[in-house]
Amino acid sequence: MRKEAYNIIGMHCAACSSSVERVTRKLPGVSRSEVNLTTGVLSIEYDESQTAPEDIVKKVEKAGFGCKPKEERGQAKPKEEIDEGALELQRTKQNLIGAIVTTVILLYVSMGQMLPTPLPLPDILSMKTHPVNYAITQILLTIPVLWFGRSYMISGLKALWHRNPNMDSLVAIGSSCSFLYSLAMTYLISDVPHHVHHLYYESGAVVLTLIMVGKFLESRNVQKTKGAITRLMDLRPDVAIMAENGTEVPTASLKAGDLILVKPGAKIAADGTVTKGESSVNEAMLTGESLPVEKAEGSSVIGGSINGDGVLYVSVTRVGEDSTLSKIIRFVEDAQGKKAPISRVADKVAGVFVPVVIVIAILAAAAWLIAGQDFPFALRVFTTVLVIACPCALGLATPTAIMVGTGLGASNGILIRSGEALEITHKTSAVVLDKTGTVTEGKPAVTEILPLGIEENALLALAAGVESVSQHPLASAIVEEAKHRELPTLEAPEKFENLSGRGLRAETAHGTVLAGNRRLMEESGVDLTALEADAARLSAQAQTPMYFAKDGTLLGLISVADRVKPSSAEAIAALKAQNIRTVLLTGDNRAAAEVIAAQVGVDEVVAEVLPEEKAGIIRRLQEEGQTVMMVGDGINDAPALAQADIGCAIGNGSDVAIESAQVILMRGDLKDVARAIRLSRLTIRNIKQNLFWAFCYNTVGIPIAAGALYLSHGLLLTPMLAGAAMSLSSISVVGNALRLGRRKLL
Repeated sequence: MRKEAYNIIGMHCAACSSSVERVTRKLPGVSRSEVNLTTGVLSIEYDESQTAPEDIVKKVEKAGFGCKPKEERGQAKPKEEIDEGALELQRTKQNLIGAIVTTVILLYVSMGQMLPTPLPLPDILSMKTHPVNYAITQILLTIPVLWFGRSYMISGLKALWHRNPNMDSLVAIGSSCSFLYSLAMTYLISDVPHHVHHLYYESGAVVLTLIMVGKFLESRNVQKTKGAITRLMDLRPDVAIMAENGTEVPTASLKAGDLILVKPGAKIAADGTVTKGESSVNEAMLTGESLPVEKAEGSSVIGGSINGDGVLYVSVTRVGEDSTLSKIIRFVEDAQGKKAPISRVADKVAGVFVPVVIVIAILAAAAWLIAGQDFPFALRVFTTVLVIACPCALGLATPTAIMVGTGLGASNGILIRSGEALEITHKTSAVVLDKTGTVTEGKPAVTEILPLGIEENALLALAAGVESVSQHPLASAIVEEAKHRELPTLEAPEKFENLSGRGLRAETAHGTVLAGNRRLMEESGVDLTALEADAARLSAQAQTPMYFAKDGTLLGLISVADRVKPSSAEAIAALKAQNIRTVLLTGDNRAAAEVIAAQVGVDEVVAEVLPEEKAGIIRRLQEEGQTVMMVGDGINDAPALAQADIGCAIGNGSDVAIESAQVILMRGDLKDVARAIRLSRLTIRNIKQNLFWAFCYNTVGIPIAAGALYLSHGLLLTPMLAGAAMSLSSISVVGNALRLGRRKLL
């Protein structure tokens, strides 16, 4: 079986993507065909002995869409593509502004004189004294709106031509019929001035403008997600230093077996094994490990991680597509290319609704002609059916509820990227939580101080003075605690020596001070007996004890750990109250994970996993039938965020995590996860109510518009009344959506 990806051009809604899937699945030998509307990518798996790539392209093009093979990874130019997307979004915005301005003027001219208090209008444009001028002015204002929204008109009519109607088709038919009917009435005004009351130019213009607003907002949100892959690629340094001669070479030219030199503070250029040197390496952006990992001869290092104080000599083991960073990028790309299992009710119905309405309109008009009515009567019936079936309420049912729902979320610090994300969140049955920075604070802090023969604050002040010369996160935690307690600042040591993997030795005015781990103390002959039990207890709680000694005598220890956020336990309790399974997923060691899990009360713990394995855990849960929300904050979470049915990022997390997610919690409060799920459930309920009323109006209105009551009661709707009914349905839908904005989330 052959797997390929194609860029699909010209899709605007879920009905479009469904059409591409439907026609490609009919090809012989195709086992899987999925279209991601957001990325515009078709992922297809087929037997190449039965189907060729040319067959796929022809089939898609015959359905009315553009199709071309997706560029291979490594050939693409993400930044240029993003710039191109930004320019397209800017052009869309300009068209939208033009459409809004023109539509507002059109509404002023067409409706202003019909208000209880008529708006001022020059007499030469008055519908009473100069009806022809009044009509022509509306034509001149409507044409620009049709021009600004031409892409939707063309797309809708094109889809209709290829027998794949979508929401654009409904908009195109509704707007076109309103315009053409009004155009016919304008032609008749000179003979029958009363026809000036049968102009509906503003109806088509308003429908088209509203659709443009919705499409623009959706496109803008989609555009923001396209920087994630580029930011992942930026983790890899451009050059590496060869250990043999000290020359810089492009990272892309490295091969397995090369020996590279990594200076303090530099990014490691490729995956490899340390052959010489000792240092601490910050792998937080790749593994989620909150504390730097000590590296010595024989240790493995990951390309893209940041070296600490020491110098490392690294033998390269994996490069290119085999590297850990490349695997992360590939996982994000693959997960983004998969289609989310979302039901688009309105778009699914559109495929049946449009042809049914057209058939009803044609049959009704033909029936009246056969019954002996004249052509104007039949045309009136035909147009009225189409106008009353105009998809204004149907088109507004979902976006208005989503707009109000996302606004309610924003007021609560919950940013939702798209209506798709808001829609699928309500199905969440399992929430997977990253540990570091999500359940915990994400940075080490002092948790306990145990002095020996010295005051607690005195020990802390001495430790802070010594550690002030170190850039290690553990040292920074001690310095921050001293500042928090407003302790007197001690002078930095006169001399100091960083001892990689152990700590530091400092010469102060009061003597020689050692600050570090057990290994440093044992090497220096310091007796740790008095604090051994406490150190063991703290280590069992996933804390890091740091010893301090002066002139060979132990002064005490200070324990440092990544603390749990105050709201984490409450947040997980709120999720359990909604019958949602909780899973703690982390790259940290199991001991640390188990301690945190016990504090917050999660259902399951998965520890010591690499980024690509995180995405695999998400897939496992999905295969069990769970709808999974992943909550994370780091670059290492990006593949899992993209793989999950819904990705949720902490707002103070990394840019890549935020851009890979569909939901962003700006306050960093885990309780907002439960609020987001509640918000989605309320919004989906509102959407279903809106769709019911939209279809209810059409179910009742279309038969009446077709003349069902004319023979028995002499009642025949005019396009004007049909337009009023259409407006009433829209008002009810919007009014119902506005109720959502007053709901409480927790």
